[in-house]
Amino acid sequence: MIDRQTVDRILDAANIVDVVSDFVTLKRAGANLKGLCPFHDDRTPSFMVSPSKNICKCFACGKGGTPVHFIMEHEQLTYPEALKYLAKKYHIEVKEREQTDEEKAEQSERESLFAVNEWANEWFQQQMNDTLDGRAIGLAYFRQRGFRDDLIKKFQLGFCPDKYDAQWKAGLEAGYNGDFLLKTGLCIRNEAGKTYDRFRNRVIFPIHTISGKVVGFGGRVLDSRTKGVQVKYQNSPESVIYSKKRELYGLFFAKKAIVQQDLCYLVEGYTDVMAMHQQGVENVVASSGTALTHEQIRAIHRFTENIVVIYDGDAAGIKASQRGIDMLLAEGMSVKLLLLPDGDDPDSFARKHTATEYQEYLKAHQVDFIQFKTNLLLEEAQGDPIKLSRLTGNIVQSLAVIPDEITRTFYIKETSQMLSVEERIITAAVAKVRKQQREERQREREREASRQQGAGATGTTSAGAPATTTEPASAAAAQGTPVLPQPSGTSPSSEQVPVLTPEEEAMLAGIIPEGSVLPTTNLQSKQQVEEAQLLQTEQLLVQLIVRHGEKVVFEAEDENGESRPITVVEFIQYALDEDGIQFQSPLHRRILAEALEHFHEEDFRCSRYFENHPDLAIAELSTELAHEKEALSKIHEKGIPIKPEEERLAELVPHLITDYKFAILERELREVMQQMSSPEVLADKERSIAVMKRFQELKQVQTALGRQLGDRVLT
Repeated sequence: MIDRQTVDRILDAANIVDVVSDFVTLKRAGANLKGLCPFHDDRTPSFMVSPSKNICKCFACGKGGTPVHFIMEHEQLTYPEALKYLAKKYHIEVKEREQTDEEKAEQSERESLFAVNEWANEWFQQQMNDTLDGRAIGLAYFRQRGFRDDLIKKFQLGFCPDKYDAQWKAGLEAGYNGDFLLKTGLCIRNEAGKTYDRFRNRVIFPIHTISGKVVGFGGRVLDSRTKGVQVKYQNSPESVIYSKKRELYGLFFAKKAIVQQDLCYLVEGYTDVMAMHQQGVENVVASSGTALTHEQIRAIHRFTENIVVIYDGDAAGIKASQRGIDMLLAEGMSVKLLLLPDGDDPDSFARKHTATEYQEYLKAHQVDFIQFKTNLLLEEAQGDPIKLSRLTGNIVQSLAVIPDEITRTFYIKETSQMLSVEERIITAAVAKVRKQQREERQREREREASRQQGAGATGTTSAGAPATTTEPASAAAAQGTPVLPQPSGTSPSSEQVPVLTPEEEAMLAGIIPEGSVLPTTNLQSKQQVEEAQLLQTEQLLVQLIVRHGEKVVFEAEDENGESRPITVVEFIQYALDEDGIQFQSPLHRRILAEALEHFHEEDFRCSRYFENHPDLAIAELSTELAHEKEALSKIHEKGIPIKPEEERLAELVPHLITDYKFAILERELREVMQQMSSPEVLADKERSIAVMKRFQELKQVQTALGRQLGDRVLT
């Protein structure tokens, strides 16, 4: 466990712009910066970074937070792992106490898999550099390919010896769980129960995430063994931490150069990336031998909109380039193509030229995608009208996927000139294709909706009656959390987004507590509106705790007549205890309890503590509350200048407490009135009198509270 002093040093050092810039290209937008959101398919920048507040926020998907929580979300790390990540970035020594056996057992599977891969990466390198076979076979192979030793070290290349289970035994001897050696794919267990090394007698290319963590490996059969071998490369299998469709080989080493040059070169293989680095071209990534995916394109798009696709000059390379073009265009990329001379790939071409010649060739032979595709297909058509018609249709398909209308119009004009076809004809053809695409997407949405409805229809009991879900509601009620009504046939886990009325949006605006069910019908009843108002007031109190919980709001005298400071969090707790009430939301109760537990600590600040809380639910709510400008400022008389919040705590805290108690009281009055009209109560004279008496008591308290509020005097 990391000690508090070290955590504070990490939080002080972590700069949100530094952290986010490692993953997203940011551009100045007034006092803030913006970029494409790394958490969803973002085609127009909706991800904002605030240097002054040291937080980030996507206004499309809602994700963001402090530097710690950005790293947790982006790298899928635990809170301690994210702290260690930032400590490493800012060269802060992490001091930890020894973990108990229980704590070790609770470490996540992801953490264990990363640890195994990190060990394996070092083991592969050690096998290549420190053993006779490794130097004679593995290291010699890379040197024969022309790679410098500094480049071999930079990319952390390695070698797996030609032994059946050398890595398996080494991993077990090093103390690693055999299950994790199998789950990472480093080792394989056959049907006979024997375990062997996946990458034996192969040179190794570790695959890094964008932040530099090793998630997998690529192993290449040595040249002497490639005769008759159809698959020269073998990659790690899919796992909890590795997905081939997401990762780009070399992105960790290329991201800074991509941003600096606002350009990315895309190649096919591991050695292509290394060869270009050796030639001084570092803004290059590879699709790791797999077909280009949308996830890979989006990873590049976060750093630049400009991409040059380099494919081998053979027929397969040309065919692959055509498929990739449309995918890149659909993601809003500015695409250029570069074909190498027939028979060459970026690696072989690099061995034939100097760095200067190589770089000059890259600059001189980049061709715009329209020019590339038109020239390529015109050569195939050779004046044949039918083939020319197909050519035009092929290009129209590419034009139709371009999302930006202005860019699409520009390319239509250029295509018209190159093909000597009237612009209106191409425009009409593109519009037709886009209409077909929209209709197909609509049909797909309808099919998906139909599948979801079909799945929902199967949720019946054995007797044929619809299955019910009353237990969660009962559990929430037991916690004192109001559960909003849910229509039959829906589920809290449903991913369908309801269309809310303005009243619903105002009521729900982030204040529904844990355990509540998001309604999908109109919330018209007075009772529901009152519950929403109660929760709004409760959240304003929590906002005061997050912003100012440790600050003094009053000075009070103790039993000895000595003055004693009362903090915001203490005052709120005293006020709630006075009437035996508590917050409705479990999340709010946790925040209050933890603030009471820590407020007396030296240099403790509620805002800092809760914004960087290990529980993402608390952290996200606290970050939103800490930086919300409007909520508390509304509590003032019109026309009176608003003082800073900190100067108004003596006014705000009691005012909100009274508001909150008033709302609680109104709810209890409503419940008593419902009892008074109940036939069961009316039939029981003694019980009816008791309920009436309770009603009178509550009305008296309500009147007193109304006088305190000033504007709610009730008679």
